[in-house]
Amino acid sequence: MLAASVDARAGDRVLEVGSGHGAAAICLASRVSDCRITGIDIQPAMVRLANDNARLNDLSRTVEFLIGDLERPLPKIAAGGFDHAMANPPFLQATHAEVSPNEERAMANVESTSRLEDWIALMLRMVRSKGTLTLIHRADRLDEILSILRGQAGEAVVFPLWPKEGTAAKRVIVRARKGIKTGLMISPGLVLHEDDGRYTASADEILRGGPNVI
Repeated sequence: MLAASVDARAGDRVLEVGSGHGAAAICLASRVSDCRITGIDIQPAMVRLANDNARLNDLSRTVEFLIGDLERPLPKIAAGGFDHAMANPPFLQATHAEVSPNEERAMANVESTSRLEDWIALMLRMVRSKGTLTLIHRADRLDEILSILRGQAGEAVVFPLWPKEGTAAKRVIVRARKGIKTGLMISPGLVLHEDDGRYTASADEILRGGPNVI
């Protein structure tokens, strides 16, 4: 869903912060031909796996994964050098989470010294003026996300992801444009699952490379 929310075009440069094993970047590269994607992740094993996945999908020409820290991004990644930035930050605050003993899982799900505001600050720094940043996060942290973006990015779209019809959204996708002051739009969102657990037709179409969600 993250890849289907980035408004990328051929020739655009996209940064994924916290790229993990590379699924979102590879999906975006498959959806948008000839966009160039750089992913950064603090875990060397994940970066190796992501680059292997890019090679297996014949995408090494346009997709690259690097070891990088939010607090110390690589010198070769220039501030303002990207048209878009995307991220799936850790959902849980360390003070409110039961941390998994699995280090990779813990780093993916629980904030460390880098908080949500640090993720968004890096995304804003790395995209050009009027570039977009897109992230997926918990619905109960939407107010925090919008507060961080206020005064720095606008034209924000909030896209709720409803687990099933008639249920509260647990996740939201937020996309905003750097340096724009226009207001907020709440999208109708997307119902992900039928009552029997199958993906809805709309969700399945998007996951199979169909239209963008925003």
